[in-house]
Formats: sequence, structure tokens, C-alpha cells
Amino acid sequence: MNQPHHKGLLPAGLQDGLPPDALAEAGAIERLLTHFAAFGYERVKPPMVEFEESLLAGPGAALSPQLFRLMDPISQRMMGVRADITPQIARIVATRLNAAPRPLRLCYAGQVLRVRGSQLRPERQFAQAGVELIGATALAADAEVISLAAESLQALGIERLSIDLTVPTLVPAVARHFGFDEATAADVRRALDRKDAGALQAIAGVGDTPLADFLAAGGPATEAVGRLSKMDLGPAGNEMAEALADLLGMIRQSLPALELTVDPGEYRGFEYQTGIAFAVFAKGVRGELGRGGRYIIDSGEPATGFTLYLDSLMRALPQEPLPPRLFLPEDTDLKDARRLRADGWVTVVGLEPAADAKAEANRQGCTHVWSSGKIEPLG
Repeated sequence: MNQPHHKGLLPAGLQDGLPPDALAEAGAIERLLTHFAAFGYERVKPPMVEFEESLLAGPGAALSPQLFRLMDPISQRMMGVRADITPQIARIVATRLNAAPRPLRLCYAGQVLRVRGSQLRPERQFAQAGVELIGATALAADAEVISLAAESLQALGIERLSIDLTVPTLVPAVARHFGFDEATAADVRRALDRKDAGALQAIAGVGDTPLADFLAAGGPATEAVGRLSKMDLGPAGNEMAEALADLLGMIRQSLPALELTVDPGEYRGFEYQTGIAFAVFAKGVRGELGRGGRYIIDSGEPATGFTLYLDSLMRALPQEPLPPRLFLPEDTDLKDARRLRADGWVTVVGLEPAADAKAEANRQGCTHVWSSGKIEPLG
């Protein structure tokens, strides 16, 4: 496998999905989509490849460095392999579904491909599943989306969830209120993203503003919102902090036991968000299970939604036992085989006579064997 031209060698960040993992991931995706549908979200299926300008419009601009590009031999226009599905949903909404009644609830699932992985997510190809709620400005829309993300994961059996809330537009609003220029505001944002208290204190003028206390303001949601409420963040900043507190109350009504935290200075990874945003984690699992939040689609409509990352999600799922497999010897009556499958059995049919049916069943990974018209478990 270390030979450079070995057929089993794949590029870094790419891997084959093998049994039983591929089946488990497919099952998780279908269960998620079923849960989304129960909340009125209708499924769409965009293509893997489309014109580059469509993939980079609106929320897709932040992923430009991650886009694989290729020339379309028919149109002679540059195309891209999607690095995220959200920009495609925005395009569909602004074009083919522009006349559909709002709010519009859509869901999706599919593979994405990125130029490079990260330290926490080295995979370059992985599956996404998510929802987008288009055309609603009410805070109830944010509450619905965040609650749906948590409930969908809980329905899969994932426990010890934590949702980290942030408002990427809060720091710029506070910086404007205190008269910082764009360069200084950018320095503040970088220091907050790096959680660098020393760099934050060294920025001229920060010590006289609430921004100096933003690193200490984060933590469990109730306490963090309480600390923010005592700060003078300016009219726009105070309004954002109040909206965050109201949202927290809405989520608590539907999911009182859900662990919620707030990081008021977080921005990295939420570059295109225009309001409250969030990331989903599970205790003991590497990387985010998903993220989402408020944004504006290319046509100017407000939207909120989330994307779940199946590579991380599968690490959080409890291990489920494989379904029992029934070996049917080569001479099994076809009517019996059909009846057994209709009863829910996974059947493996022998393709030639076997001297020892039980030994052959065991060799093919079966748990039971059909013998003399009866189902017998393997010892």
C-alpha cells in the first residue's frame, strides 16, 4: 500500500466507505431526512458540479479557496465541484423556487469535495445533511432551526450534545459604536478568534470598551447572556444581545436539558453569517458535528439553516449491532426465500451446493441458516 502506484492508494483525505460503515452512514442520512420532513422540510437534490460563479455567489464566497475547478468541454465555462451544499440551495431558491410561498423549508443530503482538509477534519470528501429556512426574519425561525438540529441528532441516539451560540455581527457593531476604524476592528476580531487576551489588551482604545471583557464573557449560555446584558454595547450591540437572550429562552422551552454555551467574540468559520450562528458538538467526539446560522442569500432574502457533517456525526453515533443475516442453501425454494425477505430477513443465497451449509453460512458472515424448512441460529 506504500507503493506510489498501488491501485488501493487514494489521495490524502479521501477514503472508501466499506461495510458495515457505508450502510450505517446511509441509514443515518435517511433517518435525518425523515426527521427533517416531519417538520415540513422538503428535499432538494442539486448537482455535484455546476458553474463556478453560482457556487461562489452569496454564502459560497467564503469557500472559494476550497473549490475544485474544471473546464466544461461543452460550454467552455469554468465549473466547480461543490465544497458545500448551502450555496446551491440559495441558487435554487432565487431561481427555480423564486415564486414558491415563503417561508420556504428545504432539506438536502449529499457529498462535498474540498481542496484541503483541516487539522480537526482531515477528510476532503464527506457527506452533508441539513436544512434551510428561507424568507423568515422572526427569531422563532432561528429557534426552530437550532432546536431541529439538536432533536435530529438526539433522534439518532447521540447524547451529551452541546450547542455553542455566537453573533458574528456583534463585535463589528460594538467596534463601530466606539469609533474604531476598520483596521483596528479587524485586529480586535483576530485577537478574539485566537483567544489572545494579551493582543486584545495591546490594541489602542480597547481597554476602555466592553470588547476588553469579551473573552471573559463567554461560557454557559445563561451566565454569558447575563454578563452581556450588563455591558454597554451601543444601540445595535444591545439589540443583538437582547435577541440572543430571547432566543435562549425559546430554545429552553423546547429543550430545557440541552447544554448551551455562548462565545460572543467568535467569528472564524462564520464569515458569511449575518445574525445568530451556532456550532454543534458532542462530548468526546473530535470536531464539530455541524454548524449553521443566519445569512442572506444572493437574491437578498433572509435565511437560516444548518449543515451536519456525517464524518464527525458517525463518530458520535452509538455502535449498533448488525442485522441478522440468513444463509439460504442453493436448493432453497424461491417462494420460501421471498417470504423470508418479506418477513424482514437479510438473506444470502448460496450460488452452488455446499457440503456443510452451516460452515458456508459462517464463512459468509451469516448469523442463521435455513435448514429443513426452519431458521437455525449458528452457534
